[in-house]
Amino acid sequence: MSYKNYKLVFCVVLSLFLNRNEAGAQVLGKQFPAIETSTANDIIINIPADTRGKYTLLGMAFSKKSEDDLNSWMEPVFWKFIHKPEGNATQLFAMTSYDVNAYFIPMFTGIKTAATRTAKKKAIKKMDPRLIPNILFYKGKLKPYKEALDFKQKDIPYFFVLDEHGKIVYATSGRYTDEKMVKIEEVISE
Repeated sequence: MSYKNYKLVFCVVLSLFLNRNEAGAQVLGKQFPAIETSTANDIIINIPADTRGKYTLLGMAFSKKSEDDLNSWMEPVFWKFIHKPEGNATQLFAMTSYDVNAYFIPMFTGIKTAATRTAKKKAIKKMDPRLIPNILFYKGKLKPYKEALDFKQKDIPYFFVLDEHGKIVYATSGRYTDEKMVKIEEVISE
């Protein structure tokens, strides 16, 4: 194989690797599509309309198999973005916390929409009560979001950081990693 062919093969492999690790790169800079969700207590939250004004981290999953990967994000996201230190630790608070919206959205589509009510009841019983306000439920069609957000694989969760105006500024997918969290923090801190 010639040097040019090796170079071409290297470029193709590198491109595939980068695209795999930068899930959702093609959605960056786009407006997040409007989605109506509800809390476990049936409070309606429209994204991005109701989250404008500050950064928003969204984790979305639409299959049972993606649940473990979605759950791998819950504790780190709670401690990084949801938990607020108590007491008079104003300086500590400023150094360790962010003023962002953070939501996890299980998506119930097709015949699974009938299970939404049951899933909400289970969430209230099983979940850490501190996380319940950050779990939003979507019931409806998947296709518009699958196309707009470039969901390529069914069995992994997708994560998006929206800016103050609802524009997608970062996207990733899969199980939690420290590297992904560092990138999210970098984007939110800019």
